[in-house]
Amino acid sequence: MKIAMLARNPNLYSHKRLVEAAEERGHTLDILNTTRCTVHIASHRPEVYYNGEPCVGYDAVIPRIGASITNYGLAILRQFEMRGCWPLNESVAIGRSRDKLRSMQILAKHGLGLPLTAYANDPKQAEEIIKAVKGPPVVIKLLEGTQGIGVVLAETMSSAKSVIEAFRGANVNILVQEFIKEAGGTDIRALVVGGKVVAAMKRTGAPDDFRSNLHRGGSAQLIKITPEERSTAVRAAKHMGLNVCGVDMLRSNHGPVIMEVNSSPGLEGIEKATGKDIAGMIIDYMAANAKVGKTKTKGKG
Repeated sequence: MKIAMLARNPNLYSHKRLVEAAEERGHTLDILNTTRCTVHIASHRPEVYYNGEPCVGYDAVIPRIGASITNYGLAILRQFEMRGCWPLNESVAIGRSRDKLRSMQILAKHGLGLPLTAYANDPKQAEEIIKAVKGPPVVIKLLEGTQGIGVVLAETMSSAKSVIEAFRGANVNILVQEFIKEAGGTDIRALVVGGKVVAAMKRTGAPDDFRSNLHRGGSAQLIKITPEERSTAVRAAKHMGLNVCGVDMLRSNHGPVIMEVNSSPGLEGIEKATGKDIAGMIIDYMAANAKVGKTKTKGKG
């Protein structure tokens, strides 16, 4: 296969591993800087250009689109899809996953375990939504934050109201969620490839940090997940329409609750924690499933 990867930094561990895994299997993988791609729109001739030259001959595309350029990256990915190039994850599904509120609405519709979540536009409703999630304490999140950035734990009513009012005053959209105290600053990342959990790790936050993101100084270790957690991760991937994703869950007193479904999961932490060749599994999945024009959107809602 000839594969294109939409990514800005070719030196990231995940990107280098995917190139390595593809080449080991006899495929060609080119990393295209997403911001250097351009879309040429004409009837019956959807084209993508890279550094002024047409992108032709690609059988499949791996979108590793940075959160800061989501909209631009999705426009480029849609153009590849319109050309019949098979995407590892489809543009519609990535768009859903990047909007935390949209994700929660889809997962809730299908009965998956979630923390109590509230959303409001008017900062005067701050106390109402704090009480709706049985707080304080509450977790306040930017709708489009990533790697733990834009996630705040507010432990009192006054501090929660202040944070909500500050975010809304800056015209930033947020979610307010219940704080799952019993999780103890740890979460589970289950990595799903092609409808199966292929690896799982437990992430523990840095000292005095309730967030468990590895980018925030957390640590990871191999974990055996329960059948319920495995089923939750698989169902989340299915309903979001993602072939490959990281499903982040907390262990609550009433079972697993999903915090996020990540459509561009990093591979370094989970490969090192589990010793598994996740990059190879992803390339093998692509080789078995990539068919020209097979770009029908999966998932509903």
